[in-house]
Amino acid sequence: MPNVLLADADAFFVAVARLVDPEGAGRAPLLIVGGSADSRGVVCSASYETRAFGVRSAMPVSQALRLCPRAMCVPVPRHECSTKSRQIRAILHRFAPVVETASIDEWYMDLSGTEVLYGGEPKEHTAQRIRDAVREGSGLTVSIGGGSNKLVAKLAVEVAKPKPDTGRTGIHIVPDGAESEFLTRFSLGEIPLVGPRFQERLKRHGMVTVPDVLAHDERTLVAWLGKRDARWLADRVRGVDHGKVSGDGELKSLSREDTFPADLGDDASLERELLRLVVRAAADLRAEGLTTRTVTVKLRDFDFTTRQASRTLDDGVMSDRPMYETARALLRRLRAARRCKARLLGVSLSSLAPAPAPTQLAFFEAAAGPLTETARDRTLAHTVDALRERYGDDVIGPGALARRAPAQR
Repeated sequence: MPNVLLADADAFFVAVARLVDPEGAGRAPLLIVGGSADSRGVVCSASYETRAFGVRSAMPVSQALRLCPRAMCVPVPRHECSTKSRQIRAILHRFAPVVETASIDEWYMDLSGTEVLYGGEPKEHTAQRIRDAVREGSGLTVSIGGGSNKLVAKLAVEVAKPKPDTGRTGIHIVPDGAESEFLTRFSLGEIPLVGPRFQERLKRHGMVTVPDVLAHDERTLVAWLGKRDARWLADRVRGVDHGKVSGDGELKSLSREDTFPADLGDDASLERELLRLVVRAAADLRAEGLTTRTVTVKLRDFDFTTRQASRTLDDGVMSDRPMYETARALLRRLRAARRCKARLLGVSLSSLAPAPAPTQLAFFEAAAGPLTETARDRTLAHTVDALRERYGDDVIGPGALARRAPAQR
């Protein structure tokens, strides 16, 4: 029986934006999520109606509006997206003993060992009950693909998605033994991890689709691609994947980035924008109940040159101050290497781990270095989170952000 399912939230960012603003975004069939109409940001997601005009994720908003000038543009509702993601994940845990978060809107489930629990019912029935529970519990819908492994489930969910005029039901389960036949419908570019460069190598040998690869024996593939790549590709096109669904460490990283309305060249403005990003990323981290050890700063210069720098701390942190001090030092290192105007700034938090339980704030606390987190830092962070939860995100923040800064996207 197929035991791996992948739940993929349908048009997740668009759906959440419509829930947040039912009278605005909720009434706009042509919707772009990712920035304002006058921003230089990129499209995070677009409604299916907007995609019909050629609008795609990661496309500059300005280009998207040239393709679909009547589309409404709204910022990404990041806080609400994180909340909905956690809600869906909690619902899925009611059905599967192991749930792996692949991204904010994708979750693998391993149902191995649940045959008795579900009475041997067809996986399509289980998937439908999961869809119904997610819709009832979160107000969102998910598509579900299933198969014997993660690769097949990933491709199956793409077939399942109920896009307009497709007649799809939102569920597609590949029976055991049918993996190879199922894969024949795909181009090589649709198979996960077959990137653009590898596609070009394959195309030089006349291989664009899965059947193109299946037409050659292993000896020929090895002669063209080398033993490692040939054997890996031969497995992929037959639906063979040895990766396991793991519930260990649900999120790999958290990140925030902004594209500025106009290029920024002075250090003070860039550091203020960096502080804004760290505050938002740190709040997301605490909402997930996690700490981070590795901080990465990404800088995209005016000429689209992208650079980044990272530092891994000795201990995990969850509060704004040590994260910002680390990020600011990294930004200064990048600026010293090349001082020019920047169009984008980002911060990423990785090496994540569960946060420890809150502790009593000590009356006397030893002095700590700028990158060391103290109990006072953690207490302050939790207090600020509580205030924002009750009164809104803008109720409190660093004084440096009270000064006028470039508009957010």
